[in-house]
Amino acid sequence: MPMFCFQCQEAGGGTGCVAKGVCGKEESTANLQDLLIYLLKGIAIYLKQAKERGVDTEEADYFIVDSLFSTISNANFDNQSFMNKIGKALAIRKDIRKKAERAGAVFSSDIDDAAIWKPADDEELKQKAKKVGVLATKNKDIRSLREMITYGLKGMAAYTEHAYNLGYQDPDIFKFIAYTLVKLTDDSLSIDELFELTMTTGDYGLKAMALLDQANTESYGNPEITEVEIGVSDNPGILISGHDLKDMEMLLEQTKDSGVDIYTHSEMLPANYYPAFKKYDHFIGNYGSSWWRQREEFETFHGPILFTTNCIVPPWPAASYQNKIFTTNSTGYPGSMHIEADENGYKDFSPVIEAAKNSQVPEEIETGKIIGGFAHNQVVELADKIVDAVEKGKIKKFFVMAGCDGRFKERRYYTEFAEKLPKDTVILTAGCAKYRYNKLDLGDIDGIPRVLDAGQCNDSYSLIMIAQKLAEIFEVEDVNDLPIAYNIAWYEQKAVIIFLALLSLGIKNIKLGPTLPAFLSENVAETIINKFDLTTIGEVEADIAEFLS
Repeated sequence: MPMFCFQCQEAGGGTGCVAKGVCGKEESTANLQDLLIYLLKGIAIYLKQAKERGVDTEEADYFIVDSLFSTISNANFDNQSFMNKIGKALAIRKDIRKKAERAGAVFSSDIDDAAIWKPADDEELKQKAKKVGVLATKNKDIRSLREMITYGLKGMAAYTEHAYNLGYQDPDIFKFIAYTLVKLTDDSLSIDELFELTMTTGDYGLKAMALLDQANTESYGNPEITEVEIGVSDNPGILISGHDLKDMEMLLEQTKDSGVDIYTHSEMLPANYYPAFKKYDHFIGNYGSSWWRQREEFETFHGPILFTTNCIVPPWPAASYQNKIFTTNSTGYPGSMHIEADENGYKDFSPVIEAAKNSQVPEEIETGKIIGGFAHNQVVELADKIVDAVEKGKIKKFFVMAGCDGRFKERRYYTEFAEKLPKDTVILTAGCAKYRYNKLDLGDIDGIPRVLDAGQCNDSYSLIMIAQKLAEIFEVEDVNDLPIAYNIAWYEQKAVIIFLALLSLGIKNIKLGPTLPAFLSENVAETIINKFDLTTIGEVEADIAEFLS
């Protein structure tokens, strides 16, 4: 096999991509990512002793987080970016070992560099990656658990980096990521021990989401119920995609009085809900829908696109359009301009702004408004109204339909599910999964919209907080006894850490779809199914009947 990757829901044949990723990832990119992950484990081995001896490890900690984030699905397709990271990883690994040794650490031997640097061509790269990649672990169950933990770490790293960019960090999260990477090299760990580590990964995933929630709300205020415009203005615009709110703030500041308007795309939609961003008159609203529609929607937008995180969908429909794609943070695309932060975290977005000034005005592809901003603080303010509706039988059940959207037609299930739910039910959502139903006219219950959008995928933390608040109000000891059902859609690794967080909280009876992850071995899947009553989606009517029974 030229490559092997099965980290996303669209893994080829439901088992894994072996020649080219369904996402568009080339085999050389996949293999470079495998080498980078291997090197991160090497850094972590030295980092463990460095941390134990009080060595300053912030640079290495951040590098691990940023590198993990760069290997997430649809984030970075630029081979040169990964070559640069591999070179930096080698330098950081050497430096952190020296610091650890000066602090008294003793290492039995060097970690083998021969497996890594420097492949002469793609064939040698393929062979080196094969030695350290996913399939290097021969036992299917051990491999399954190791990869599930790895993908959980990738999702955790994404949320940790966003918080870090806003000046918030938790040393315990950095420590856990490093220690866990070391554990993934330990062949003595049993399946039971790895399963326990998987649940602990969920615990720390929840901590990372809580940290990001704190970073976002303390920086920009608590999200408010907001009607978001989905039409266009008469000025050229910049479309900002992804999740990083610090980039959103800098872009809005730099475009004031420029004659250029700002629109959100896909997972950046919830930026419209934050009070701090509402003061900008040139912040128009949201353009388009889910990430996988970007090829057609970018063409009609005409202006430049700024990717702050995944999801990038190559190839672009026209080679000329690539000049309007800009990346930052852990993202990358060959031939596109990458904007780096200076030593103070400042980014100069003037190339993006100039590209916008030379672009046509966006075409209007839809009109109207969509409503959102139902994060935990806002829902708590509505608690009395919600409780009254529940006690009067006007709301019979809440359905958590958080997670990811995707390209395959089987995702139509989630639109039909939302359409066919009884009128006395409310959908709690976060992430891009909402684009399957957030523009439907589903009405309201006594003024409470039947779709309550908490925000980005990381704002699934809000849904957890809402469930815990409802348990407190209704004096229920176990959240599984609440009138809440979980129908979760997944695509990539941020959804994996959310899923593990739910399991770590003991939440059961989750329906996961459209399919179970390819990285779950038969035995590991059976264990999770039996322990947590996990099921996959089926026919819409049958699933609704099962949830309501």
